Amino acid sequence: MSLEIKIINQSRNPLPEHKTSGSAGMDLQAWIEKDVILHPMQRELIPTGLFIEIPEGYEAQVRPRSGLALKNGITVLNSPGTVDSDYRGELKVLLINLSREPFTVSSGDRIAQLVIAAHETVAWTISEGLSKSERGSGSYGSTGIL
Repeated sequence: MSLEIKIINQSRNPLPEHKTSGSAGMDLQAWIEKDVILHPMQRELIPTGLFIEIPEGYEAQVRPRSGLALKNGITVLNSPGTVDSDYRGELKVLLINLSREPFTVSSGDRIAQLVIAAHETVAWTISEGLSKSERGSGSYGSTGIL
């Protein structure tokens, strides 16, 4: 199944695409006039030149690229970043350098992944209590994972 999404591409980069039939994410590429040097612990908002119109009931999630994170310590700071269906501005990626070395971002570099996902709209029901569960009110680490 395929979802049609309107897109404006003001960059010279190709449109994001699924590289394989099982890929959930599509690479986003930087669209910048000059290189950006990210020093350790520095963050920067990197433009892509892309504008999208997401159908209501869907969101776009901006996620890190695993290779950049593993090899260079570069990640998306507000991961996953959510792009709401009523946003019409340029897609930008908030990158941070978590390594000990400067990292250079150049125009055309693949800097993040974009995933389109359906979401539900919530209708809250005020209640005096919640049903019991096996976990109950156990919080961080209560299941023995930490």
